[in-house]
Amino acid sequence: MNKRIAIINGHPDPESFNAGLADAYAVGATRAGASVRAINIGELAFDPNLRYGYRKRMELEPDLVAALDTIRWAEHLVWVHPVWWSGLPAQMKGFIDRLFLPGLTFQYRTNSVWWDKLLTGRSARIITTLDQPFWYYKLAFGNPSVKQLKRGVLQFCGVNPVRVSYFGPVRNATEGQLISWLSQVEQLGYQYR
Repeated sequence: MNKRIAIINGHPDPESFNAGLADAYAVGATRAGASVRAINIGELAFDPNLRYGYRKRMELEPDLVAALDTIRWAEHLVWVHPVWWSGLPAQMKGFIDRLFLPGLTFQYRTNSVWWDKLLTGRSARIITTLDQPFWYYKLAFGNPSVKQLKRGVLQFCGVNPVRVSYFGPVRNATEGQLISWLSQVEQLGYQYR
């Protein structure tokens, strides 16, 4: 049976290196026989501001409904994003705020501190780019963007295991290094990892 993979590109620029990484993963996964669907957050039409918190539900725009259908369809979620100011791009954060909601991806239990994880049975790969070496990002800043996405969002909603690949520094990378990273990500796709 073919694996169902959703590739979620969090970089708003369709010509970014992140878009290239997302495409490379798709090429590898398709070559291995997977069914692949892409979500390019920068191309979606939605309000990224969760205006009322959880007090009042905002209606999901059609692009968010389609994205949720793709996430529910997938067995493996691949998130591709840059690290900006130690965090996620604003529109990607808004996508998560608007879509990863009680009743959709998790559910609070009545009179309890516990919750039900509604995305169990899925795995994930986070592919993130940096303008500094990973070891520096981890030591100096504590790796906040990956902790937020991996632990605070995906594992909170039941996605497990979540593996992470870091690529950087991108800013000063040679063309040969960029090509090598694209090849590595294509191989990850081919292995469904």
